[in-house]
Amino acid sequence: MADFNFHLDIVSAEERLYSGSVSAVTVSGSEGELGIRYGHAPLLTAIRPGLVQYLTKAGEQEVLYISGGMLEVQGSSVTVLADTAIRAEDLDKAKAEEAKRAAEAKLQNSSHDVDYAEAAADLARAVAKLRVLQLLKR
Repeated sequence: MADFNFHLDIVSAEERLYSGSVSAVTVSGSEGELGIRYGHAPLLTAIRPGLVQYLTKAGEQEVLYISGGMLEVQGSSVTVLADTAIRAEDLDKAKAEEAKRAAEAKLQNSSHDVDYAEAAADLARAVAKLRVLQLLKR
């Protein structure tokens, strides 16, 4: 029987979060959600705040929040280089909701002192964390 697994490395600036064999990976790419399986075409793309979800060789599903970074698919290996990566179970829902409220308040502020790009990025990160938490709850 053929082995349809491939190697996945997930690395942030702080630590290596995963290195091992998986059968599938889902990542929030810059152009939308990417599903990667054995034999995927080579790819290098930016990833946006969102999730990395993978199915281990043992059949366990794992979910991580990532704040952005890069994804590389080469042959039988996939590498996620994340700016920040946090295991879903380590996310704090109250902090994520507060960050979302603060970012929304900044965006609604009519002052010229507001950096809209930064506020929008803060909002995207907070919403991504809440989405990961919602997925974990299911």
